[in-house]
Amino acid sequence: MKIAVVGATGLVGTKMLEILAERNFPVTELIPVASEKSVGKKIEFKGKIYVVASMEQAIAARPDIALFSAGGSTSTEWAPKFAQAGITVIDNSSAWRMDPTKKLVVPEVNADVLKSSDKIIANPNCSTIQMVVALMPLHQKYKIKRVVVSTYQSVTGTGVKAVNQLMNERQNGSSEEMAYAYKIDMNAIPQIDVFLDNGYTKEEMKMVNETKKIMGDDSIKVTATTVRIPVMGGHSESVNIEFENEYELKDVFELLKNSPGITVQDDIKNQIYPMPMTAHNKDDVFVGRIRRDETQTRTLNMWIVSDNLRKGAATNAVQIAEYLVKNDLIN
Repeated sequence: MKIAVVGATGLVGTKMLEILAERNFPVTELIPVASEKSVGKKIEFKGKIYVVASMEQAIAARPDIALFSAGGSTSTEWAPKFAQAGITVIDNSSAWRMDPTKKLVVPEVNADVLKSSDKIIANPNCSTIQMVVALMPLHQKYKIKRVVVSTYQSVTGTGVKAVNQLMNERQNGSSEEMAYAYKIDMNAIPQIDVFLDNGYTKEEMKMVNETKKIMGDDSIKVTATTVRIPVMGGHSESVNIEFENEYELKDVFELLKNSPGITVQDDIKNQIYPMPMTAHNKDDVFVGRIRRDETQTRTLNMWIVSDNLRKGAATNAVQIAEYLVKNDLIN
């Protein structure tokens, strides 16, 4: 299995390489790919040294799968070229997510939509991934009518520049390198991505639209507020879910405990609940603070946390690749 990782020197690309090694993905040959300024650099993977290749060199090498994490404009330009060469692209950018001809996949939720003819597969937004993993089993049993979500998102979702800004501010009180319009340390910024004409940010509308597409149900109403906070390790979400059908709280606990990819952490007597620092470097979606909304019938509150660089990006992409290989969908 010949694998290319496009954006191999970035935060998510580096994490993809780490997870491919951790999960013993059957890589017989690795092709790390990055921007022109990084071509020729060397990276290590499973004890071997590889030289970073250009896009053209990667296509010429004909990998079976290309994991893309190099931004939307790069994916828009290059993913079709890889696909035309018969390479299956799993893309982490937002470029193809809402394209009606492309599948948007979270393996625990909707991997069964994949076919061998899918040559560009979209990896969803990090905040959407963790939410739908927790929502889908509940939707199948109780049918979700409406979701109200507020997110508390890690600076790692923005990239290295944001991490540097936070650490510089924490150590020096200020930073010359600014990823955000405002100081992030000791602050919360209620804007992720640009504002749209409806007053919502692009990140908020991603959660609205991607949730419906992944779960295959346009009737689900979703409204979101996304906030950047000065943490690393994972994104957190406060989620309020209204169902069509009544539920028993004990059944919700059992359902979530027995669903793939979910770890329930909900022991309020001992103050055990999901947090970014405990979700860091783990692949599961952690769910806690599960309780009935006492203001409205058939409505539930939950707190969802997951490592946004792993399950929210790199791990999800590798899991898609694993599904394709296991089900003989690479040709």
